[in-house]
Amino acid sequence: MTSLQTIGVIGAGTMGTGIAQVCALAGLAVVTIDVDAPRIARGREAIARAVERLLKKGALPAAERDAALGRVSGSTDYRALAACDFVIEAATEDEALKREILGRIDAVAKDDAILATNTSSISVTQLGAATRRPARFVGLHFFNPAQRMQLLEIICAEKTSDPTLATSVAFARRIKKIPIIVNDGPGFYVSRQLIALMSGSIFLTADGVDGADIEAAMVDFGMPMGPMELMDMVGLDICNKVGEELDLAPKGGSKSDGKTDNVLATLVKQGKLGKKTGEGFYVWVDGKPKRDEAQYDDAELERLGRELVKPLLDEAERALADQVVEDADHVDAGVIFGTGFAPFRGGPLHYRKSERGAEADKAAA
Repeated sequence: MTSLQTIGVIGAGTMGTGIAQVCALAGLAVVTIDVDAPRIARGREAIARAVERLLKKGALPAAERDAALGRVSGSTDYRALAACDFVIEAATEDEALKREILGRIDAVAKDDAILATNTSSISVTQLGAATRRPARFVGLHFFNPAQRMQLLEIICAEKTSDPTLATSVAFARRIKKIPIIVNDGPGFYVSRQLIALMSGSIFLTADGVDGADIEAAMVDFGMPMGPMELMDMVGLDICNKVGEELDLAPKGGSKSDGKTDNVLATLVKQGKLGKKTGEGFYVWVDGKPKRDEAQYDDAELERLGRELVKPLLDEAERALADQVVEDADHVDAGVIFGTGFAPFRGGPLHYRKSERGAEADKAAA
């Protein structure tokens, strides 16, 4: 298993700076790479602001703040990655761009370095083929914001070696993430869960169910927010890109005539990308969505919540049956920590089992 001292991160945007921050706070030296000095500077400033907030909250001593910032360096020259033990490509979700970047990393990284791609939907096996070290290549699916979300999906490609997986799991634990190992496949695991939940909500909206009731039903079920607010938070452009990669982009329309349209693509074309542009499914004011009041009563919200989570439960069962995730506890943990599925319900597999047990008891009574 490779000993980790220095981490390379390609991309000083929101995701890259989040990854760099958690690595620096975990005591790792970090080299960030981007196309120009201003972007690198903005990334460093974002990390500085984040650790300053931790200091003000009393969550970080001043000495550790200074030490963490001292561990972060930046460059536009890929040769700065030569001493890195683990290099994470965190560019935008574009396969051609990622392949180009990975080729450049591969040319300068030391022979025993592990290369990783941060992706939510692109085949890790195909990306690994762009390097000369597919056995030392792995997928890392960080969740946004990377500095706060606890889950880290570790995607095993066809040629990823066991030592590479072991080092990746050790890395996840070093940066205080909860790792689950997922086999390579369309959408891996958590993205498929999210798209299933989002698609179901949009179909119900198209069938006349008020969006406010859908959101309230999910919160009533135990989710931290409804699916439309979640899509706005993630970014409708990102949700649509992942959905199209999986051929599962959330669509709306009449189920009776079978006609559907890509709801997200329409909003993206209108420039409505969610919170980051101030409008998506919601209009956002001062960082908060403007919502209508739900009209359903408690019993109707409970029924609607159960209906909304059915596609997610189905996907969880398929993931275990198809060995996308080989451990039932990891199936449940991935949804709890990756989507905010109500923790007190024990995860989708546990919840469905308990529901079926309750139905059997009711039928026997």
